[in-house]
Amino acid sequence: MLPAEIAQSVRRIQVVTGRQVAEVMAGAWHSVFKGRGMEFDEVRPYVPGDDVRTIDWNVTARTGEPHVKRYVEERELTVMLVVDVSGSLDFGSGKRSKLEAAVELSALLALSAIANGDKVGLLLFHGGADLYIPPRKGQKHALRVIREVLARGDVRREAAAAPWPLPRWVRRLFGRLQEATRAAPRSSTSISAALEFCAKVLPRKTVLFLVSDFLDEGYLATLRTANGKHDVVAALVVDPRERQLAPAGLVTLEDAETGRTRLVDTGSAAFRAELERAAAARIAALGDTLRASGVDLFAVDAAQPVVDPLLRFFRERERRLRR
Repeated sequence: MLPAEIAQSVRRIQVVTGRQVAEVMAGAWHSVFKGRGMEFDEVRPYVPGDDVRTIDWNVTARTGEPHVKRYVEERELTVMLVVDVSGSLDFGSGKRSKLEAAVELSALLALSAIANGDKVGLLLFHGGADLYIPPRKGQKHALRVIREVLARGDVRREAAAAPWPLPRWVRRLFGRLQEATRAAPRSSTSISAALEFCAKVLPRKTVLFLVSDFLDEGYLATLRTANGKHDVVAALVVDPRERQLAPAGLVTLEDAETGRTRLVDTGSAAFRAELERAAAARIAALGDTLRASGVDLFAVDAAQPVVDPLLRFFRERERRLRR
């Protein structure tokens, strides 16, 4: 039985993203992501205007009438959502966290794939593979994907803030999770581990959406290898306060993944300018590195709707494919 909060969140996301899929996403998805190639469909009689290179000479010789081979695009795709659920995604300076923006983006991608008859799967990761759902078709399966992403973020935070109107078994479970978290060392994001896991479980070419804030290092070689086999698309999730800090005096900042703390003076204009410069340089360097590796990248702002940057990415990619 799903907690009421999770069920309500799934329904809300299904309504919002489902409307976006129906209105604007379906056509864009179909034009940007192609099938695995052309497959044989049938042999039919030649008609004027057919390409003579498609003539089936064996059937033509046997029947005495010219026949051509007809091919159709093998449309079905496999889409894998590889979603970062590490501690840094819990950060949010507005109405929602980076993880919540990642959830909405994942829902939009999952429902778009299902609406086009494609398979969709899910891998949640932080230091390693947390949860893997093999790719399948169907609306019910897409909702399961959305639910699992939500369960790694929303329910944890809501349970922590709840005044305990929750069932006793939920409170006991959450208490054990808190104890385990305190006892275990924090684990940083490992994009390499996630991609290496995908290499083991995805034998065929896949459209792989890597949704993360990319606060990690040493993953480039693995990413290049993955992109050589699959069609990797990187979705960078950012928060406005990561790029521009408001003056708030002395503030203790904590690294969500390592637990390290640092006291900073946000009232210092020089400090804020340096942080803004470093944030812009990180994003620019990430874009340059991924483009040099042949990996598409688009950014999602946690404080803004996710559909707009996704549609811009689709239009830009479609223009490139037409060149």
